[in-house]
Amino acid sequence: MISEKLVFDYSTPATLLIKLSGDWHISAGLLSESLVTSQLTTHPDIVQINFGVAQDLRWDCGLIAFLLKLIKECERKNIQIARDGLPQEAQKLLMLALKVHEKHISPPKERESFLEYVGTKALQISENFYSGLGFLGDIAVSFGRLITGKVYFRWDDFMLLIRRSGVDTLLLVSLISLLVGMILAFVASIQLKMFGAQIYISDIVGIAMVRVLSAVMTGIIVSGRIGASFAAELGMMQTNEEIDALKTLGVSPVEFLVVPRVLSLILMMPILTIYADFMGVLGGFLISTVMFHLNPIEYLNDTQQAIKMSYLWIGLIHSFVFGVIIAISGCLRGMECERDAAGVGKAATSAVVTAITGIVIATAIITFICQMLGV
Repeated sequence: MISEKLVFDYSTPATLLIKLSGDWHISAGLLSESLVTSQLTTHPDIVQINFGVAQDLRWDCGLIAFLLKLIKECERKNIQIARDGLPQEAQKLLMLALKVHEKHISPPKERESFLEYVGTKALQISENFYSGLGFLGDIAVSFGRLITGKVYFRWDDFMLLIRRSGVDTLLLVSLISLLVGMILAFVASIQLKMFGAQIYISDIVGIAMVRVLSAVMTGIIVSGRIGASFAAELGMMQTNEEIDALKTLGVSPVEFLVVPRVLSLILMMPILTIYADFMGVLGGFLISTVMFHLNPIEYLNDTQQAIKMSYLWIGLIHSFVFGVIIAISGCLRGMECERDAAGVGKAATSAVVTAITGIVIATAIITFICQMLGV
């Protein structure tokens, strides 16, 4: 039975030719790779194994399993295996199986010194900075093409992104903004009631929410909900090689995938921020009128006098900048995603962290500029 399936030929120096024939179905029983390794032991001069196939060869996954075990043994002995003589279908299956086996857990690295750790992190930050600049350049070029009408993306997808970024986020923005307005009213009342000046709760809540807090809270909510989803979607497309397919077809992934996502957040963040302003003021109004028994009309009039139009514009500028930061962070991390399932999770997490960090930095910069301008 074995001689019918395996025939060894040593006619070529330093090369073993294995001729495969007969029934190699798994139901017929698997042969052990030791049948071949024993031949290698008796012929230590062998450095390469070739294969030949008889016309009566019948095979399934049983042959692939035998070949995989043989390849592993030959790798230990530094013997090369030429797969050209195998059937084309078997070569393809072996290639896929070997790719799976190549994915292994890397051994733990030796503990780095403090200077090595700092140097590695500095290089990573520098690399991320330059890649981010390149990505921003691609987006800028794509928006220039958008203005001239040369950018192509599906408008149905864009309207779906508008709905996800806006309508589907309203409930969460409503809840958070209402609660933040209530918390501000409680905190302000602790000091103001000592002087009998509870009416100024309206000033604190209105100015804080309209000027910065509504935009910041909305940005954090959108970064966790929308920014992470952008990174996960593009990460999965990167893993499934869909982005490579777009490039092969001559379609720019930045124009087709990134531009509509950035544009949707640019449009929806100011609208969500204005809605959050209203809900925050409403939260302060409920606490002040129900718990502290302030006159509702007086509270609303004082809020209207405290909120200047410049404060509203500052809040809208915050929201515009935050929308750009969230969209770019999510798309950048998604496009840089590693091609595995773990990479998608890392991309989503990194997108949220990057977006929130950018929001805090942008808030500090805009606040400093407004302070310098006296606004």
